[in-house]
Amino acid sequence: MSQFVINLIFVGASFALYFGIAIWARAGSTKEFYVAGGGVHPVLNGMATAADWMSAASFISMAGLLAMGGYGASAYLMGWTGGYVLLALLLAPYLRKFGKFTVPDFIGDRFYSRTARLVAVACLIIASTTYVIGQMTGAGVAFSRFLEVSSTTGLIIASIVVLFYAVLGGMKGITYTQVAQYVVLIIAYTIPAVFISLNLTGNPIPPLGLFSNETASGMPLLQKLDLLVTDLGFTAYTADIPNKLNMFLFTLSLMIGTAGLPHVIIRFFTVPKVSDARSSAGWALVFIALLYTTAPAVGSMARINLIDTIYPQGAAAAPIEFEARPEWMKSWETTGLLKFDDKNSDGRIQYYNDKSAGFEATAAERGWKGNELTVNNDILVLANPEIANLPSWVIGLIAAGGLAAALSTAAGLLLAISSAISHDLIKKTLKPDISEKGELMAARISMTVAIVIATWLGINPPGFAAQVVALAFGIAAASIFPALMMGIFSKRINSAGATAGMLAGLISTCVYIFLYLGWFFIPGTNTFENVEANWLFGISPLSFGAVGAIINFVVAFVVSSLGKAPPQEVQDLVESVRYPRGAGGAVDH
Repeated sequence: MSQFVINLIFVGASFALYFGIAIWARAGSTKEFYVAGGGVHPVLNGMATAADWMSAASFISMAGLLAMGGYGASAYLMGWTGGYVLLALLLAPYLRKFGKFTVPDFIGDRFYSRTARLVAVACLIIASTTYVIGQMTGAGVAFSRFLEVSSTTGLIIASIVVLFYAVLGGMKGITYTQVAQYVVLIIAYTIPAVFISLNLTGNPIPPLGLFSNETASGMPLLQKLDLLVTDLGFTAYTADIPNKLNMFLFTLSLMIGTAGLPHVIIRFFTVPKVSDARSSAGWALVFIALLYTTAPAVGSMARINLIDTIYPQGAAAAPIEFEARPEWMKSWETTGLLKFDDKNSDGRIQYYNDKSAGFEATAAERGWKGNELTVNNDILVLANPEIANLPSWVIGLIAAGGLAAALSTAAGLLLAISSAISHDLIKKTLKPDISEKGELMAARISMTVAIVIATWLGINPPGFAAQVVALAFGIAAASIFPALMMGIFSKRINSAGATAGMLAGLISTCVYIFLYLGWFFIPGTNTFENVEANWLFGISPLSFGAVGAIINFVVAFVVSSLGKAPPQEVQDLVESVRYPRGAGGAVDH
């Protein structure tokens, strides 16, 4: 049986499962569409939350970032995991006690302002739309390789799948589909990791294998990796980061951005009571930890496997001939995500850091004229089973897992967008007298339009597409998170302060990201100039969300202190939310 047929079986079976769940869990009311009826079991909600939160960025990209970035990329692990803990401790139980359906619903009622609600809707749509581009792109990458179709065709197939189960089932269908997707993605992620850890270290537990000795050399795995990458002119894998301020701000931005992502927050509205929100948060952390403790091992072992493939006799020896390259490289070359350019016409694949000043003499001595191998970070997890010569069924499994990760988060994001439009924009603002049936139809139409737009943006990504995840987290960190925190923990913040703070955080972050993302257009020259040297205080655009959040807090407190305190009933509401006493089902609207 060919690999293509095996991939088709695994992916087709997973899709059939998702479709079956969608038909079984079809939403019949707005409460089922928005919050799955408010009756999801905490363990199942924890599993669905983990699938919703662990996107294609976690499944496909994170290990690739760790493989190529080493210790410096650990900020992604710390930021995303820390952000979830922040969400579970400081936001989830209190928002569940408030009992609304959406994040803008909380902000609109807490700050007793239609304007604040609309600003929150705008922030949610901008953050969620930019984030969903990455998920659709990740689905396209997986489809293009494993189903041997173009990335555009892959995006369209992924969109049709999401359209079916998300539009039909709403949160109810998405919840139970995400439970199935979590099972698929965690099995797909850990089984190859176990095989690879066994191959390299003899230890079947990847996190322990990371700190074990490599079987072939007898050296500690990380020490061997440091030796390999430095021999090729790269920075040591475990090297420290010189710009501590930027790393701190980047980690903080990811943390509070994670805690402010609406598609994760709304998952805690689906459980029956406040104690269940806390319980499901704890379960989600357990389910998330299974992947996040494995990712560093997957990344480091993938880097070793890649280098060993190019230099089977060691980094000091001649690299492999192009004609002798393994089948997995040939397969990924067809996707355009792995490229070879024979710059010195010797028929071999030179892979090294040609920007390393200390490696120039060595490269010249060997007759190398530049790095000849380009590897997209996103392929390393997906290619890992092939690199390690694992069984064909493992490759089919990881194909299904990569698609599950991308589709689960995409569905959650699209639901957050459609809920904000149908519930907060139409029901709460434009047409308060709309019937429940009309609102449910508006929600389904909104989601369909959102899927079409997301697909189009995935096929025709904007110029900043490479950093859309950073933009999404930055916007959520600078606008939504501070408003939620102040809404829960401060009775003094009024509507004017909250609105001004959200706008200040949103605008400052967007302006900084677009001005300093890495390239700045020079009018009249048709050229771009790298402006990294001009970053303010060396703060990367990826890190500015934390600064935007500080601006939001300061502006909100200053404006609120100059105006009237919120009405007494709002202050009493804040008091009741902040000290939850157990309690019941979600408040109907």
